[in-house]
Amino acid sequence: MSELQSKSQNPTRREFLSTSGSTAAAALISAYASLPANAADTEMVGTVEANPEGAVPITLRINGQERQLRIDPRTTLLDCLRETVLLTGTKKGCDHGQCGACTVHVNGKRVLSCLNFAVMHDGHEITTIEGLGTLEALHPMQKAFLDCDGYQCGYCTSGQIMSAVALLKEPCGPDDAAVKELMSGNICRCGAYANIVAAIQQVRKSA
Repeated sequence: MSELQSKSQNPTRREFLSTSGSTAAAALISAYASLPANAADTEMVGTVEANPEGAVPITLRINGQERQLRIDPRTTLLDCLRETVLLTGTKKGCDHGQCGACTVHVNGKRVLSCLNFAVMHDGHEITTIEGLGTLEALHPMQKAFLDCDGYQCGYCTSGQIMSAVALLKEPCGPDDAAVKELMSGNICRCGAYANIVAAIQQVRKSA
């Protein structure tokens, strides 16, 4: 038996992985290329049907802009913001109201958007992290989070900031323990709690 035949019948682990990887990549590229021209883009941006069956009309005033929408009545406010309006700053964490990553303001008060149907807020004023400040004019809380390094991976940060801004208008004692209590619904898996509290206290003291 020739050396070439021996290699083909008993490939090394490196040769096997290289061959199988190339085969999988080729299959994936082939499948992607066979999609309709806009199918891949539609899948990636999370675009939904313009008029899904059973859709109902609602009007949401989001970050100062009125949005007239037609949505499935079962759509949560979180999914409406992320998938219909494409404001993805509001994050989907647990999707069970336990982590606080999806916190937004509704008529000035903080709300867990994953626990609310969008149709419940027809005509309401919605504020997301995108409407809080801009790169040129940060909200004081956003600036404080930067100054105090109140984040690590950043996934929970938008929800933390939205809750922190709402806290400024809520009854809260002056000490760190009171701030921790009112922020207890927002989980930071990276454990940046001390810096988050420092950022909030910085804004409270400057105010």
